[in-house]
Amino acid sequence: MIGFLRGKVAGSDENTLLLDVSGVGFEIYVGPGIGAYVNKTGDELTVYTYMAVKEDDISLYGFLSKDELKLFKLLLSVSGIGPKGAMQIISAMGTDDLRFAILTGDAKGIAKSPGIGLKTAQKLILELKDKIGAVAEGTDSTVKTAASAFDVSDIRGEAAEALMALGYSSTESYRAVKSAFEAEEINDANTLLKKALKYL
Repeated sequence: MIGFLRGKVAGSDENTLLLDVSGVGFEIYVGPGIGAYVNKTGDELTVYTYMAVKEDDISLYGFLSKDELKLFKLLLSVSGIGPKGAMQIISAMGTDDLRFAILTGDAKGIAKSPGIGLKTAQKLILELKDKIGAVAEGTDSTVKTAASAFDVSDIRGEAAEALMALGYSSTESYRAVKSAFEAEEINDANTLLKKALKYL
């Protein structure tokens, strides 16, 4: 197994990265977000990797953080989700939003990821909710409170529930409320709801 690779960027596109490690070029499948961190050829980069071995293929999947790699491996434990599907989910949602969606049972939010249907999203939630419950250190406060978010009786909970009643997913609702609440001091749910709608 290759846990990580550190080398110089020899080339990249939307889905792959070519990393020169001491003269050996490793082709690594990556999410589209990695492009923001690769400024130019020759940049040094550390990529945490997962090696997928099939009968007729050996592929490397790369991530910029151990947290992404950990969540990727959890997704692979769900039958029906392969490396490419897991990569698409993480790329589409990000680690914090994905954990939040799993903890709050937001199957519709997960199903918006490319190639992931509603049934697969529901299965993913069912199989991973308990495992995700022990939130990794370093994830933000929204995710850490996700399990109990629906019981919050303050203005944030009221505003989020109002957004969900309007048809927004739990993930979208709590993210918007969090952003609005942190942007300025707000003391009532109606004002917070109006501000949160601007983030949607």
